Amino acid sequence: MTTTQSANTLLLVRPTNFGFNAQTATNNSFQTKTENADLQKQALKEFDKLVETLDAAKINLIIVEDEPQSQLPDSIFPNNWFSTHSDGSFCLYPMFAENRRLERKDSIITMLTNRFEIKNIFDFTHYENQNKFLEGTGSIVLDRINHIAYACLSPRTNEDVLDDFCTKLNFKKCCFRSVFNNKEIYHTNVMLSVADKYAIACTGSFVNNNELKNFTEKLLETNKEIIEISIEQMSRFAGNMLQISNNNGEKFLAMSSQAYKSLNAEQIRKIERYNNILHSDIKSIETAGGGSVRCMLAEIFFENKSNK
Repeated sequence: MTTTQSANTLLLVRPTNFGFNAQTATNNSFQTKTENADLQKQALKEFDKLVETLDAAKINLIIVEDEPQSQLPDSIFPNNWFSTHSDGSFCLYPMFAENRRLERKDSIITMLTNRFEIKNIFDFTHYENQNKFLEGTGSIVLDRINHIAYACLSPRTNEDVLDDFCTKLNFKKCCFRSVFNNKEIYHTNVMLSVADKYAIACTGSFVNNNELKNFTEKLLETNKEIIEISIEQMSRFAGNMLQISNNNGEKFLAMSSQAYKSLNAEQIRKIERYNNILHSDIKSIETAGGGSVRCMLAEIFFENKSNK
């Protein structure tokens, strides 16, 4: 298979019990508890509008309906428990919050196995027994073309698990520490997005100048233009973006409307030199869930069995 940076098939989980997760709030500074009694209803409205936006751009979508009896407030963020790779590898990840571990559904794995060519399954979930975590493409932002795994170390992003991932998937790591509101940033993908020819990064969140220098050099060595965002823009999820493709090979950068509105004209101009922008309003999901559009998109890089 050809290695690409952007997927043209995305899996999304339509929630049945979205809400504020107290178990994740201990180290997610982006979450805000809300008393909104219609939160699930509002989340569904936002979810469906995002799907409509992606569908209009001719992005291949797999929509999974969460189980009716589900008590999983964060099932809307599937990118944390699994990832797929163009060499046919499927990865399962150790999750910090106990209630999030229940998101790993055999039914979803079976569906993907039946539909796509999966060659290897790497299961890292045993690290939960050691209280070591790596939450998928939340914890690691992948440069899939150059095989670099960028990781902001935190209680949810453990370097030992990262080393294991890099060994098995043939990636090189680039680790660093970043903070927001005096706390370690819980997931790398809220402060960094890596596309094919550029990267959006909140370099002001770094706490170590040597780590920042190494990070910057890695991006420049791999011919990425660095588009800087501020701490304030990061707080509005301007780092939580994902480059995706449609069947025609057109590339887009997917983000929330809040993130889009936080960008200035020059940042938008730079992004649109490379691809169009897709955005949708998911403010209720962002506020209670502490994650944005990128977190809702699980990329599928597998070859469809029906193509053979």
